[in-house]
Amino acid sequence: MLKRLAGQALVAALVLGACAAGVSGAAVLSRDDDPPKPPIAESISGSGSSAQEGAMDAWRAEFHRIHPDLEVQYKSSGSGAGIDDFISGRTALAGSDVAMRPDEQVRANRRCGRRAVHLPMVVGRIALAYNLPSVPDLRLSPATAAGIFGGRITRWDDPRVAAENPGAPLPRTRIRLFHRSDDSGTTHNFTAYLKAAGRWPHEPSRKWTGKGKGVAMSAGVIDAVRDTKNSIGYVEYGLATNAGLSTAQVRNAGGEFVQLTPESAATALENARVVGEDGDLVVQLDYLTRAKGAYPIVLVTYAITCQPNRDPLVRAFLLYAAGDAGQSSLALYGYAPLPRDLLTRVRVQLDAMDDHTTTSSAPTEE
Repeated sequence: MLKRLAGQALVAALVLGACAAGVSGAAVLSRDDDPPKPPIAESISGSGSSAQEGAMDAWRAEFHRIHPDLEVQYKSSGSGAGIDDFISGRTALAGSDVAMRPDEQVRANRRCGRRAVHLPMVVGRIALAYNLPSVPDLRLSPATAAGIFGGRITRWDDPRVAAENPGAPLPRTRIRLFHRSDDSGTTHNFTAYLKAAGRWPHEPSRKWTGKGKGVAMSAGVIDAVRDTKNSIGYVEYGLATNAGLSTAQVRNAGGEFVQLTPESAATALENARVVGEDGDLVVQLDYLTRAKGAYPIVLVTYAITCQPNRDPLVRAFLLYAAGDAGQSSLALYGYAPLPRDLLTRVRVQLDAMDDHTTTSSAPTEE
């Protein structure tokens, strides 16, 4: 018990230092000036989104390096499983690429005693990763992508694919299609994009409703596409590039075929807006942006936790992740940092996360 109290005192000191510095995370990142730490061990756990696994692993490793007596564990299990773990109290936070459903929000609020909030932490990019050695620069419109993933286009030399890739040596072979088999926020965002583009007959869902072969987690999609010639799947961009996979150019609502890059993903977020209330920072994306150079299939991945939050280690870790160092390192792992105005709102909420300064109201049972 004394060990636990000592750990909480240390982490509370880290949070207070960050807030006092006024930079939401910079003080937590101090290395040379940190006083010697007492021999304590504190840890929290989280689970969920596999799309944010790379960012989470990098943050956890650096946070532990700076504070070797503090540990954050994270299990990549998919957004749906992460939300379930959080609601049940098995974890201190959930990683999710999609907002909770209304019934999940009510149960999460009940678990927290007041309100569970979504805090954007990183911009993810959904790549259409493919294994087609003869075509290094595949181009796909929303209609053609929906036709492929919906099972209406089954061969690479289909006239609709050929029309978007003039002169490309498309093979006369069947398309090998892979999708996520688990409850996935990436799946929800991808189908939301296809639905918004008017090319998907189903409602957006965390469960796949199209065709193809299901494989577990983002890592499963990567392995399947990499090991299967003439295949395609949707997956987080950083994982695709780390695996050496090609990614398709996608046509945006302005009619421009755009390669996925950090810049093209950031451009797509220019018209995104926060639709959550009382500190809940759920973001509504504009999949139909006509901004020049915008890659349209992006997602915002959240940390879901309680507001107020009585665990100072949760606040200290999230302050680091939303701090300048945590955000500036994201490009190294295939992600894009949050837009500055959205990041400012996240930092304000983290600063207001303790019992004494929170401005969130009590939840309603809707």
